[in-house]
Amino acid sequence: MQAVHESEGDEKDKDDLLFSKHQADIPHVVVKEAWISTIKPEDNVDSPASWLQDGKMMVAATAKSTDQLIIYDGDTGQRLRTVGGSGNGLGKLNRPNGIATVDDKYVFVVERDNHRVQMFALPDFQPLLTFADADLIQPYGLWVRKRSEGYEVIVSDNYTMGEDANGDDIIPPLVELGKRFRRYEVHQEGRGWVASANGYFGDTSKAGAIRVAESLFGDEANNRLLIAEEDVATGTRLREYTLDGKYAGRDVGAANYKAQAEGIALMDCKGGGGWWIASDQFNDRTVFHLFDRKTLEHVGSFVGHSTGLTDGVWLDRRGDARFPQGVFYASHLDIAVSAFDWRDISKALNLPECM
Repeated sequence: MQAVHESEGDEKDKDDLLFSKHQADIPHVVVKEAWISTIKPEDNVDSPASWLQDGKMMVAATAKSTDQLIIYDGDTGQRLRTVGGSGNGLGKLNRPNGIATVDDKYVFVVERDNHRVQMFALPDFQPLLTFADADLIQPYGLWVRKRSEGYEVIVSDNYTMGEDANGDDIIPPLVELGKRFRRYEVHQEGRGWVASANGYFGDTSKAGAIRVAESLFGDEANNRLLIAEEDVATGTRLREYTLDGKYAGRDVGAANYKAQAEGIALMDCKGGGGWWIASDQFNDRTVFHLFDRKTLEHVGSFVGHSTGLTDGVWLDRRGDARFPQGVFYASHLDIAVSAFDWRDISKALNLPECM
């Protein structure tokens, strides 16, 4: 079922970009989805994130148009319930976009049109905290990592200078891109949670700046942030930053991306090895590129049988009885979530076992 796609500023002028027209030029294998979730076109599904609940995978996905989180059975894709609803109070949402879970206890959600991040407690999605609304202009993605006293949350902020006569976002000049990413420290204080701003970063050079910002993901073992540059005119790819926010001088996938860099996930194996998985957003079928975790060299690409137009992705290497070696989740055509068994991905690409 093909949904009517609601284009955003970073997606203009690419409605005719189809994998079917480019597949001969993209070396790839096909991996069948383990499942595709219940479909509701009105949701405008953007990004998934998973957690283990009583030893079983569960998934939450952001629904941009209905201002909700959709909760799925992580083993079957069955739609279980929704959380949120339109508004700006605690527990309400306004165009939720990026999402991340941590420690199987908490979930953080970026709300683009409330210009904030909201924190919920799992598994009941009790709202705990909203923050960053005084700083963020047009936030999209986030990455969360454990800190000694709580968590650090890094949020991408795709602020623009409005729209031109064609309705396209006007990207600020390079010198004004130094606040593309904002840091927040979140920790418990008494019986509640508090958040404090902890700076911002963004390269302003021609080589390292992020013109269109959304997806990012970090790798502490290798002191690395990978950030999707979604600006097609500049050359869509992943840029490597260090965890302290400095452009590392290296880009990833410049020769591989043909559509648009979007979601990023990491299969982290012991010893610092593993693979990055990042989506190349064709409208009909998404190409998922794999890069070596340490060297960042391209190691292969796969497509699903039908998964397309992927925004956010999430990889849980722990898995459960259904997915004993891990599971990869991806948004699908704005209407659903797809799941891929890591065993199927690994076999198709002839990857060594992830220990």
